[in-house]
Amino acid sequence: MLAIRKTAPEHGLTTQNVNAPGPLAPGEVRVDVGAAGICGSDVHIYEWTAGYDWMRKTMPVTLGHEFAGTVSAIAPDVTDVVVGQRVTVAPAIACGACHACRASTPELCTARTALGLTRDGGFAAQVNAPALNCLPIPDHVDLEIAALTEPLAVAARAVETGEVKLGDTVVVLGPGTIGQGIALLARASGARVILVGRNDAVRFETLRALGFADCIDVAEQDLKAAVEKLTGGKTDRVFEATGVPSSIRDGLSILRDGGILVTAGIHAKPAEFDITDFVRQKQQIRASHSSVRRHWDVVQKIMRANPEQFRPMITHRVGLEQTVDGFELAHRRVASKVMVFPAGV
Repeated sequence: MLAIRKTAPEHGLTTQNVNAPGPLAPGEVRVDVGAAGICGSDVHIYEWTAGYDWMRKTMPVTLGHEFAGTVSAIAPDVTDVVVGQRVTVAPAIACGACHACRASTPELCTARTALGLTRDGGFAAQVNAPALNCLPIPDHVDLEIAALTEPLAVAARAVETGEVKLGDTVVVLGPGTIGQGIALLARASGARVILVGRNDAVRFETLRALGFADCIDVAEQDLKAAVEKLTGGKTDRVFEATGVPSSIRDGLSILRDGGILVTAGIHAKPAEFDITDFVRQKQQIRASHSSVRRHWDVVQKIMRANPEQFRPMITHRVGLEQTVDGFELAHRRVASKVMVFPAGV
């Protein structure tokens, strides 16, 4: 079968014919992939930017950790997933034995693996995955919408980490998929949301289609002045989803005293900011990464009620053979979310 692989620690990906997944291990199912999204992290891996050296030992590996599909086979001991079931799959796989797992914090597992990062993922026709990681998809939710569950769950965790509440004003730095998800879930929590980007016309167009009118392009406007004009002062919460180190300093400059900045971006370089102002203003910086089952449940509840609200996030659709072209669209920021269809568009 065809697969999109990271084969070397350098720029680029390889489109290869590989063997179908091997025999199912206990507790596993085989998923025929229906739709798989290209993530910002995938683009970093494609570019081979700093911060992904830990992947060297897992190469070659099939990428794709945002996907949904149909179960085509199950191991003999699997009882809670059935053949023919439509599922979305959580990529993180905890070991179940380390201290973190025993303490019911599997997201901190010291031996965790991940589909599409350290073991073969969803940019292929089929993938083997733990049955425990499979979440059923409601009948009225199609596979491309279901494939958005993973990034939306990451966003849900960020919003939870920021303790967003009714009446808050939230500024999201970075209008990509994670930023869009944070904006949607912060709005669902009752917050007013302002989006910030730089030369991000395509993503701003997506955000307007999602119902967000307050978008600041810092290539054309001063961030502090623009936020003050929209809010009359500073903001209650800032979410950083850019991976640009200077955005931490920028975010703190528009955050009110006692406010919370949540960073969800992966940074290739250290960030610098004025620690004295930070302390005196009693601000907080919190980190948010990945997600756990409760965040997937939150997203599925919202998705079940209104799946079509997420459709504008997907701007481009490609077949598996055109996946590298899709990566280039994302790399050049002429696409917001590119969705890959192994069986063809």
